[in-house]
Amino acid sequence: MKKVIMIVAAMLVAFGTHAQKQWTLKECLDYAKENNIPLKQAKLKVQSAQEDVKQSRAALLPTVSANTNQGVGYSPFDESGADKTYYNGSYSVNAQWTVWNGGQNTNALKMSKLTAEQSELAVEETSNDIQETITKLFVQILYMTEAIEVNRQSLETSKKNEERGRTMVEVGKMSKADLAQLTAQRVAGEYAIVESETQLAKYKQQLKSELELLDQSTFDIAVPVTSDQQALADIPTMLSVYEAALMQRPEIKSAQLGIESSNLQLKSAKAGYLPSVTMSANASTSTNSMSQVSWGQQMKNGLGLSASVGVSVPIFDGRKTKTSIRKAKIAREQATLSVRKEEDNLYYTIEGLWLDAVNNQQKFISASASVDSEQASYDLLQEQFNLGLKNIVELLSGKDKLLTAQQNKLQSKYMTILSQQLLKFYEGKQINI
Repeated sequence: MKKVIMIVAAMLVAFGTHAQKQWTLKECLDYAKENNIPLKQAKLKVQSAQEDVKQSRAALLPTVSANTNQGVGYSPFDESGADKTYYNGSYSVNAQWTVWNGGQNTNALKMSKLTAEQSELAVEETSNDIQETITKLFVQILYMTEAIEVNRQSLETSKKNEERGRTMVEVGKMSKADLAQLTAQRVAGEYAIVESETQLAKYKQQLKSELELLDQSTFDIAVPVTSDQQALADIPTMLSVYEAALMQRPEIKSAQLGIESSNLQLKSAKAGYLPSVTMSANASTSTNSMSQVSWGQQMKNGLGLSASVGVSVPIFDGRKTKTSIRKAKIAREQATLSVRKEEDNLYYTIEGLWLDAVNNQQKFISASASVDSEQASYDLLQEQFNLGLKNIVELLSGKDKLLTAQQNKLQSKYMTILSQQLLKFYEGKQINI
């Protein structure tokens, strides 16, 4: 019995641990790489492309086929005395090999390899997109978590002000109208917390969805310690990030492979003007039940072997080759433009991240100074209010300004950290918060 109780207790502890698991950003990213459905689909496309490579490689080899045909015949008016029902069979083995077709087969193999490489790069692209999305959601959760804490601290101050107001009403130093304003501020603070918690829950649900987590356990993250110094860290130059990204981003590599593929398509199209050479071989024999010769002897006597070499020279193909060449050239120009477009998109993305990092860092510095100033101002206002030197409107206004400054500081802090991490990611470094 004691053993059973211990097992049940262990199971409950394990379940509780699973339900209360807090995910770090690294755990989120690693889990998504293994379980995200779009990423799995991209990996399956790689497997399909690899099968195409095997098929293109096998197309360089001869093809061999074996054939047989078995028939039955009936001669109802045959007076020779032989069986009126007879059987015959034919047997053959055929082989064919395209010796040369202007390099179309070899170019097809090269193109299939490029397609497989592009499929692998597509996996990287999908993985990068997922990592960016998860990082953005994770930072939003961090921001909302800390914002809720600031709102709670502000609510505690509002409650103290309300209690102080009730005391002042009782002694006749404050009107009930002023107390109502303090109560309204406290209620507004409670509403702000509920609204923030609702938004936080939505961000967590979105992150859970990205991780493909379908269990009913409560999802939460492990909140790392973030300091103001992280937001004040040096920001790399935009050009250095862009140059590093050009060397390793999968979307750029994939677009460049598109140019190589279009060049191979052009070579294959030009091969339409060239002759092709094929070789074939055949071995065949046949049998007939009406023959007096044994089946084995018939197989031997009827054996015939043949081999041939064929040369096909294109003369007029209804402009098919010319059209293919021109379309291949157009495809090459499109591939070149695609590379330029991807480079431009990458540049503008990095430029946007860099501007966000720089601007939010400046906002953070300004907001930090503003918080210190507004905090000192509010402390003085509260002291003067308690002495009856300031009215309720001035106190409420000072508190609102302090809360706004605190929220601005938080937002600029986490937006700076997010932009800094994404810039590192585009440089090819790991995201680490």
